[in-house]
Amino acid sequence: MRYILLIYSKEVPERRNYDAHWRLIAEAERRGVFVAAEPLEAPSGAATVHLENGRSFVSDGPFAETKEQLAGFYVLDCQSQEEALEWAARVLAACGGTQKVEVRRMPGMGARSSA
Repeated sequence: MRYILLIYSKEVPERRNYDAHWRLIAEAERRGVFVAAEPLEAPSGAATVHLENGRSFVSDGPFAETKEQLAGFYVLDCQSQEEALEWAARVLAACGGTQKVEVRRMPGMGARSSA
């Protein structure tokens, strides 16, 4: 089962040291669970698309005003939620322990219909 580990931070520094993340990625690859990982740009560069009366509109910035922001993610293919939570603790340590990591299952979309 794939899990997404969403990293939340109060603020994303302009320059980050990714050494601990590279070591964690190498370990996840070695164990065969690594799918993807990526940091995200600060919310100031984000845009939000929403529908209003059937038309789409774009606004600058993130959808929600919050002190914490989505800073990055990992996607791991784990055998259990417990294993995903163990990896989340390691991701948190690689971040310096000041963030939060949300763990969600990725159940997939099922088979594509032939419509």
